[in-house]
Amino acid sequence: MCGVVGIVGNQPVNQALYDGLTMLQHRGQDAAGIMTIEGQTLRLRKSNGLVRDVFHTRHMRRLSGNLGIGHVRYPTAGSSSSAEAQPFYVNSPFGIAMAHNGNLTNAEELQQSLFHKARRHINTSSDSEILLNILAHELLQTDRLAVTEEDMFAVVSRLHQQVRGAYAVVAMIIGHGLLAFRDPHGIRPLALGKRETPQGTEYMVASESVAIDGTGFVYMRDVEPGEAIYITEDGQLFSQQCSDKSVHNPCIFEYVYFARPDSFLDGVSVYASRINMGRKLGEKIQREYADLDIDVIIPIPETACDIALEMSRILNIPYRQGFVKNRYIGRTFIMPGQTQRRKSVRRKLNAISAEFKGKNVLLVDDSIVRGTTSEQIIEMAREAGAKKVYFASAAPEIRFPNVYGIDMPSANELIGYGREVAEISALIKADGLIYQDLADLIAAVREENPSLSTFETSVFNGEYVTGDINQDYLDRLDAARNDTARQGDDQDETNPELHNEGD
Repeated sequence: MCGVVGIVGNQPVNQALYDGLTMLQHRGQDAAGIMTIEGQTLRLRKSNGLVRDVFHTRHMRRLSGNLGIGHVRYPTAGSSSSAEAQPFYVNSPFGIAMAHNGNLTNAEELQQSLFHKARRHINTSSDSEILLNILAHELLQTDRLAVTEEDMFAVVSRLHQQVRGAYAVVAMIIGHGLLAFRDPHGIRPLALGKRETPQGTEYMVASESVAIDGTGFVYMRDVEPGEAIYITEDGQLFSQQCSDKSVHNPCIFEYVYFARPDSFLDGVSVYASRINMGRKLGEKIQREYADLDIDVIIPIPETACDIALEMSRILNIPYRQGFVKNRYIGRTFIMPGQTQRRKSVRRKLNAISAEFKGKNVLLVDDSIVRGTTSEQIIEMAREAGAKKVYFASAAPEIRFPNVYGIDMPSANELIGYGREVAEISALIKADGLIYQDLADLIAAVREENPSLSTFETSVFNGEYVTGDINQDYLDRLDAARNDTARQGDDQDETNPELHNEGD
């Protein structure tokens, strides 16, 4: 999962881009990058690390210009090398930079086509570089210097016809402006905002509305599936639907885990949807697990806190904060490599013994992916003195790999793959395990926006909305993305392209 932001302003945008990326840091902690345009020059700073560590004062001063894009990354396809940090750039036509959130499902086919038809070389294993080169090649076909908004929309339309998978994109073209677009299924989120200044209107696009609100812009709306937004350098905004096959299928895991609770995605309050998840899960326990002797409900911070609090209300069982979170340890789910995730869990959480000693506790988490964290947290609860430890997940069993940009692609790494609930419970050493039903999860989100009729839920039911995923594809992903394959991806390479404002 990644976060993207783009701004067209009438004053320097470097600080607003930085602030927007800090608001999206939860979406990726592997690398960060900002690129701005000043006149005919692109300014770039990107590297591995958190936003606060990548950008220092000397970098910010050099990132001048009133137009820019930014990106925070964690790796799905490709490695965690800084050479694959975004934004990416190509010099023809005009000079184009791009930041991308998602994953292309036909990346290999597209790369071969680019080489044979356009003689374009892809220098990294990132599908974002492929997407950028397709955009550049299609833009080159307009064959004129003064590219209009109609030309931009035609370029995106042709791109949609070639590309499959999930993609929310911000791109900027020297001498023209900012282009943002979303895949025809709307799998990954993208929002639009504006801000009025004495000099005129400034626009911002970002992965989540919280980046818009938190930087002084006003949230306008979400970019529609298949839609493109084009904002010229002088601040004129144009939009158009660029796909005749758009069907809204937002990723439901955004609401479960990825998005910040203070965000709105596709008209849905993430916070409210999680409250609804807690109510649904509490009602299921009332119906089907009334015999459980639960003394206290304890969330795994922080995503599950709102969920657990609502469950406490429904079940009339005390809610307690039983774990203290070290906020200086990253989100273990998005750390590359199982070994690193295992080492991080106990550094991240510490139990408050008084809340566990002699009690039967119900631990609540947003989901169970690999089971690594769940098993260790249950062990911590027992060490703190709990008599019994039950475990509840606000999401259903994750049984299938994700191909649209979430870092759980290898089926063999999923504890739910090929196992029944009782077996999963035994593996994580719980005294009982309760999962949310998929129908209830969907209803919890739809309650906030009934116009959303379908969602991307492949990790739960194996149904891939793009219709192009087969076992051969999943096998190749497994080989490329499992933890063993990633052990060689720890190198940190320098990428000096384009005025990269290094140390």
